[in-house]
Amino acid sequence: MEFAKERAELVARLKSHGISEKVLRAILNVPRHLFVPPVHMSSAYLDIPLNIGYGQTISAPHMVAIMCNLLDLQEGHKVLEVGAGSGYNAAVIAEIIGNTGKVYSTERIPELVRYSKNNLKAAGYSNVEVFHSDGSIGLPEYAPYDRICVTASAPSIPEPLVHQLKAGGKMVIPLGQMFQSLYLVIKEEDGTVTSKEWGGVVFVPLIGKYGFHFETKPYKHK
Repeated sequence: MEFAKERAELVARLKSHGISEKVLRAILNVPRHLFVPPVHMSSAYLDIPLNIGYGQTISAPHMVAIMCNLLDLQEGHKVLEVGAGSGYNAAVIAEIIGNTGKVYSTERIPELVRYSKNNLKAAGYSNVEVFHSDGSIGLPEYAPYDRICVTASAPSIPEPLVHQLKAGGKMVIPLGQMFQSLYLVIKEEDGTVTSKEWGGVVFVPLIGKYGFHFETKPYKHK
């Protein structure tokens, strides 16, 4: 395993965040160095976000781990990811849900669609499909989803994503512009939707029909 020592040290640091063993195993197994630009290769296993170009970042591993932990991903789940970026977050999800599960990921920047597809292929993940589309409207053709993971901050919870979430399903999504919080959204079996705030975060904005309609300065995750 390349960067074996660095991966093990990263996982050891993440244990302080209360992350489940299955998420920690996924973080250990996913080759993050394949999802960062070559210039950042030596920093691949530091617990920090890294610039991937086009005003976007690859999330810090602790943030990926926290979001996956909140989602309570299970083997065989069908997951919608909004914001593929470099493909790293999708790879961690794919590792957890296994070959019987599937990740459908959206990305609005064409160059990152190609980048994430290439990275996922190089890392050996065949259970992820990346689409060039407005993630704020989801992918209704593949709904309903057991879980939805949104990796950009929205002004409010996009209604199409709620509709595409299966009864009993869960979604994690950051909300806000200057001041952002991460929320766990649960769609109860009777269709009732509840949400719980996890805490403050800083993400790039979700741009789209049900997101922000303007570009804002890209921020890095806390």
